[in-house]
Amino acid sequence: MAKKKKVRVALRKNRQKRTRSNDLTRQFRDDEPGAAAAPASDRVHPRGELSRRRTIIEEVPAAAGDRETTSAPPEAAALRAIDRAACLPGRVLRVHGLVLMVRADDGRIYPCHVRRLLKSLAIEGRHVATAGDRVWFRPAGPAGTEGLIEKVEARRGVITRGYRNRQQIIAANVDQVLIVSALAEPGLKLGLVDRYLVSAEMGGVRPVIVFNKADLVDLASYQWVIGLYAQLGYETVVSSVADGRGVERLRALVARGVTAVTGQSGVGKSSLLNAIQPGLNLKVREVSDWTFKGKHTTSIAELIELDSGGFVVDTPGLRQFELWGVVPGELEAYFLEFRPFIPHCHFPDCSHTHETGCAVQDAVHWGQIHPGRYESYRKLHDHQPLPGD
Repeated sequence: MAKKKKVRVALRKNRQKRTRSNDLTRQFRDDEPGAAAAPASDRVHPRGELSRRRTIIEEVPAAAGDRETTSAPPEAAALRAIDRAACLPGRVLRVHGLVLMVRADDGRIYPCHVRRLLKSLAIEGRHVATAGDRVWFRPAGPAGTEGLIEKVEARRGVITRGYRNRQQIIAANVDQVLIVSALAEPGLKLGLVDRYLVSAEMGGVRPVIVFNKADLVDLASYQWVIGLYAQLGYETVVSSVADGRGVERLRALVARGVTAVTGQSGVGKSSLLNAIQPGLNLKVREVSDWTFKGKHTTSIAELIELDSGGFVVDTPGLRQFELWGVVPGELEAYFLEFRPFIPHCHFPDCSHTHETGCAVQDAVHWGQIHPGRYESYRKLHDHQPLPGD
């Protein structure tokens, strides 16, 4: 049985920086005589992004209830104690700005806002909740038709990316992810596929690689790409909405659990979902004739319940996908073909980039590791953007 205890949590300040840099009043005062000699270090309140703190009630496992805790762990938002008798459980379907559409377990849909305390908690993500999150909300508004989110349950199976120096969770609580890449219009970008694979491995999500728009190319020219990932153990699907290729297989894949559908703009994610379940009527657009890149049709991530019983998260198309939280020394673990050779490197902390006696580099030389995959590793290790983004 869970126990309750008081812990101190860090909160964000209401304002991180001044809204205007050209403050003429401040400049005038700085020019006054004696302004430079005024003490600048004496202050009552501390400064910084996390200078505010607050005591909250937290639920902890019984085994850990007897330990002293001076500060809340990173998952404080998930462990925060609430009055469950006054709240309803639900799942976030989509996020519209400050409003989250939540589907309660009884099937009713509530527009909800997030409690201010949750938004103030010192979390790394851009938003407190995202599509797929399990939440507890308190009915509010006229006749209880709205809600106030009190708690976000701990996540599992997440797809994340880095966006403006912060973590963005694209989908949460998913079992597998369909990494959709087009063989043409806009074209195949293996470096982007590799980054999605690393993100899936980090988030504990089973990846499935979908090579879409197969009707536009000579498939024989791409057999080496399909075979490359299939030999690594990844499930691959060749699909086309135009001739129905691979649609039945994808329909069977998404019929169980929760599946996120992701990929760059214009690869045909929404078209595939429309083919998997006729009647969804998701908006689709053609690839731009000017830039030869996809147009942003799906603007928000949305959790959709399928007639087959499964759920899919239709995510916005991304032209850039930056990994978040990857430690260069741990990157080797996310490239499956490196694992047999890593123990044979001369140096135990080998980065596989320049060292002598590196078994991974030898494997690339002898054709046991594909050069393109190794180049993706090098780019990610050096924190450089991959070409073609």
